[in-house]
Amino acid sequence: MLYVKRDAWGNLEQVEAAPFEGMDGEIAADSQEAQAWYANQAVESSLLKLQQSDLDMIRVLEDLITVLIRKGVVRITDLPEAAQSKLVGRSKARDALGGLQRLINDDESGLI
Repeated sequence: MLYVKRDAWGNLEQVEAAPFEGMDGEIAADSQEAQAWYANQAVESSLLKLQQSDLDMIRVLEDLITVLIRKGVVRITDLPEAAQSKLVGRSKARDALGGLQRLINDDESGLI
């Protein structure tokens, strides 16, 4: 048995294995509604992980471009104007926040 809370339209808002404050019903764990809830939660979780991965990759690409520019492999002017503008804008935002070092997580060793 699962314990649930529903919205005003009867849609599941919360599903838990144990009773919780604010619950307003129960459903069978093997019900189609419960299975659909958990499938939807799995999809949402995957989407959130993918979104976070995208944000992480943006940082990796930004750092890679910075390294290539510093090594003289590419010049910022080799990039389209829109990319130049975005890179300069992010660089200014980082500088305003105290540079790269404050933005690197403790578990990261630094730039790639």
